[in-house]
Amino acid sequence: MRLRKASALAAGVLALSLAATACGGGGDDDTISVGIKYDQPGLGLKTPDGDFVGFDVDVATYIAGELGYEPDQIDFVESPSGDRETMLDRGDVDFIVASYSITDERKEQVDFAGPYFVAHQDLLIRDGETVPNEEGIADLTLCSVGGSTSAANLAEQYPGAGLEELGTYSECLTGLENGTVDALTTDDSILAGYAAQEQNQGKFALAGLSLSDEYYGVGVPKGETERRDDINAAITKMVEDGDWQAAVDEHFGPANYEVEPAPEITETS
Repeated sequence: MRLRKASALAAGVLALSLAATACGGGGDDDTISVGIKYDQPGLGLKTPDGDFVGFDVDVATYIAGELGYEPDQIDFVESPSGDRETMLDRGDVDFIVASYSITDERKEQVDFAGPYFVAHQDLLIRDGETVPNEEGIADLTLCSVGGSTSAANLAEQYPGAGLEELGTYSECLTGLENGTVDALTTDDSILAGYAAQEQNQGKFALAGLSLSDEYYGVGVPKGETERRDDINAAITKMVEDGDWQAAVDEHFGPANYEVEPAPEITETS
C-alpha cells in the first residue's frame, strides 16, 4: 500500500515538473521574445500594418536566426527605455535590441553583448534654426525620454537647461513641431531616422553636435553568459558577411547620416 502511494506521489511530482517546464522560461520553446522599440524610425518601428522595420530589427532578426529561429518565430515586444532592465529581470524577453547604450550602471542589473553600433548624442531642431555652440544648450528647453542615457547626460552636463522627460520620442517630436520645446535630444541615429521620414522632410535638422558616445549593446538577463557569447558570435558574423553594412545602408542611407564602422566587441566577461 505504501509503495502504491509513493508511486502515485512520484507520478504527481513528475507531472507537475513537466507542466512547469512547459510553462516556464518566458514562453514557447518554438519562439523567442525580443525587445525592440516601436517608435524609432530607422531603428525600430512598428508600421500601421503591424510589420517591424529598422536597423535594430534587422540586427535582432539576424541574431535570432543564428540562435536557430526563423523570422516567424520571433515575438517582438515593445521595450520602452525606462522598462528594459525590469523586462529582462522578469523574463519578459530573451534579449533586447533597442538603441540600448552600454553603461556601467546598467551592467549592474543586466549583461550586454556587443556593442554592435556607435552613435553620438545630438539635438534635433527646427529647420533653419541654429544652436551656436554647446554652451547655448543651457538656454534651451529640451525634450527627451525618461530613463534614457540622453536625459541623464543632459541633466549632468547642463543642469541649467530646461528638460522635459516624456514617454516616447514621438511625443517630443510633436512638442518640437508645435514650438513647446526648442529641441529633441537623443542619439543622432534616432534623430536621423525621424528627420528622414517622408512627413518630416524639410521640417527638422540635426544640430551637428557630439555630446556623448553611445555604444549600443544587446541586453540579456544578468548571468546569461552563454547567451551573451552566442549573440557576440552572431554580431561578428553579421559584420563579416556584409549584412550589417547592408542594413546600415538601407535604414540610414536616405538620411545622409554618416555611420561609423562596426565597433569592436568588448562585452565578453
